[in-house]
Amino acid sequence: MHDLTVTTPVTDEQKQTYAWLYLLKKLDLSPEDGGLELPVVLPSELSPLDETLQQLAVDDLIVINAKKNRYELTKQGIAYLGTAIDEAQALVDEFDELEVEEAIAELRTRNLDVFRARFLWGWYEGEFDDLVLFQERRGAQPIERFWAFYLMSDALWAELARDLA
Repeated sequence: MHDLTVTTPVTDEQKQTYAWLYLLKKLDLSPEDGGLELPVVLPSELSPLDETLQQLAVDDLIVINAKKNRYELTKQGIAYLGTAIDEAQALVDEFDELEVEEAIAELRTRNLDVFRARFLWGWYEGEFDDLVLFQERRGAQPIERFWAFYLMSDALWAELARDLA
């Protein structure tokens, strides 16, 4: 169950970074592999992404393909995504053999951002690829059926924070 009164342990800037990573991954993958083609004019169920997509474009991580009328990754966006994938892969390689509690303790001992590590791990492993399924698996009530609203809400971040308590 989502407790929206819980203060999330992440700043708005961090939430934006995680939303960027989520969207860049979706744009990088083909639709057959779980990716998305995001049109320039978003349907209402994707409207929470508008500001984030605009910022990604301003930061030259995505660009509008006018011929196809959709957003696409730029070379800089691909490089940014590659850096995050490398970081996530290193986390998985190093901590995969540890129990969750041991991994969290080790991250804290090293004074590393435990929340970032949690997000990157789930993002890399595909845990968040389907945010409706993610909510269902975790027993969230009510379930937000429009994934873009969930991605941009505090509920997702509060849910992830529960894993670190």
